[in-house]
Formats: sequence, structure tokens, C-alpha cells
Amino acid sequence: MEGGEIKTYDVIIIGGGPAGLTAGLYTSRSRFDTLLIEIGLLGGQMTTTELIENYPGFPHGINGDELSRLMEEQAKRFGMEVVSQEAVEVKIEGDMKVIQANGTTYRCKALIICTGTEWRKLGVPGEKEFAGKGVSYCATCDGAFFKDSQIIVVGGGDSALTEALYLTKFVKELTIIHRRDSLRGTKIYQERVFANPKIKLLWNSVIQEIKGDSIVRSALIKNVKTGEVTEISIEGVFLFVGLSPRTQFLKGLVNLDEAGYIVTDENGETSVKGIFAAGDCRKKLLRQVATAVGDGAMVAFAAEKYLEAK
Repeated sequence: MEGGEIKTYDVIIIGGGPAGLTAGLYTSRSRFDTLLIEIGLLGGQMTTTELIENYPGFPHGINGDELSRLMEEQAKRFGMEVVSQEAVEVKIEGDMKVIQANGTTYRCKALIICTGTEWRKLGVPGEKEFAGKGVSYCATCDGAFFKDSQIIVVGGGDSALTEALYLTKFVKELTIIHRRDSLRGTKIYQERVFANPKIKLLWNSVIQEIKGDSIVRSALIKNVKTGEVTEISIEGVFLFVGLSPRTQFLKGLVNLDEAGYIVTDENGETSVKGIFAAGDCRKKLLRQVATAVGDGAMVAFAAEKYLEAK
């Protein structure tokens, strides 16, 4: 946008995961002028999922990257615009919402927040230093770099188990480190993990430190029951210890819960009229592609009703 031009839309969506793409499909199909702002790949965390097995309509599952591509194509077909920028600030000016994104200013009547989540950092020595040098948060992004390696996966939920199973395609041996004595993931994933000969489990354990030189070489593992610390030789560490919502730029604007998730009513409207939230960044019970898509449709419809009332 030349000369500091400010462009106005009916609807602006921040975040291009399944919730954002669905919202954009609905609002643009209803002939509302729609812009989607996304700094990364459209599809969000879907793009890093090797196989999505629980999204209806695909009995044998679908690759997350492919599902993202199909959703993007469908939303753009109805005229949704997309810009590759990061929204850093949102302000209210009367009934208008003003978004600052990489030096560009956008205005809209209805704003839909679909910024999703990011992997929580473990916060141990060596994690930051070896990020990209053996420490990873994405198996599908980095798994192929660890062919015939010995690695550890930290976590016990669905993400940790599905990513561990994917990594067995490449690695020689994999140890799941879990701070409890039982896994939290879905039973079918647990069954697959226990049946996989490449996977070992280390219960009641946490990582204390990640060590190495130019790359990861070992990790200090502490048994939380006995206090014993052992050092194991590894070539990679994959961390799946939970998620944090990408809502820092909204603090002071809309109500957030103690974890930073956006609080909404049953229609996805936030504490500010005309600002809606959908997908993983919203406070809710279940965070899946199916629920994100449902959220996206719901808030798009709610935003349309808000605009029509104006």
C-alpha cells in the first residue's frame, strides 16, 4: 500500500489455519469484502501434520498439507484476499477495528481472531541454544534430518505420540520421556506406541539439560521419584509439552483467561462487540481441525449478523 494508504474491509481475519480459512470461505461467499492476514503458511499447524485421521470425509485420513491446500483454494475461489504479514496491534476507533501489520494499517467493521497456538517451550538449559541444531518442535518438518539417529521425544499427549510414531519412519531408536507413569494420549495412539519396536518409554522422568557442541549430543534426564540424574547420548530432541495461545498482542483489548486463551460467548464473540475468536486460540474444551472448522463457520455467521445489524 503506497503512501500510507489505509484499506478498509468488511471483515478481517487474523490467522490462516482451518478456523481462519473456513471463516474466510463463509464471509467471502456471502459477498463481504474479506482480508486474511497470516505471517506463516496457510493451514497453520495442519500443514505439519503427516496424517489427519479424525476429520470427517476422509476414511483413510488425509495429509495435513493437502487439506490446507484444498481449504485455501476453496476460500480464495470466492474472492478472499490474503496478505503475508504479522498483525502486531489492534485498536478500536468507534465501530471500526484498526490493525497494524508490519507497518501497514488496515481497518474493518468485523474482526475475526484465528491466531491459533504455538508449542510451549520447556525452558531448560540448552533448549534455546540448540533450536534447529537437534532441538525441534515439528516431526514432519525435521524428521528426515534424523535418519538412523537416536532421539528422544518429550511429552505424553496426542501430539507427542503421533509425532513419535511418525519419527519411527526415520530414526534408529526413539525414547519417549514422560513425567508421569501413564500416557495421556488417545488409546489408539497408545496402542500403536506400545506395539512399535523402535519406541522405548522412560516413565516419571524429565529433561534437566540438553548438551552438545555444534549440535545436540546428550541430555540429562532426572527421575522425579528417585531424584537420580542420568546422561544419555542422543542426536535429537523433539518437544511436545503443550501449547500456548498466540494472543499476546490482544492483552488489554479483549478478555483472556489465565492461560491467555480468548474468552468468548457461545457464538464466538469476545468482550468487544464486533471482535470474534475461533479455533485453537479460543477458550474451549477440544482443539482439533474439526472444531476449528466449526468455530470458523459459527463466527463467520455471527460476524455477518453483526454487519447486517449495522
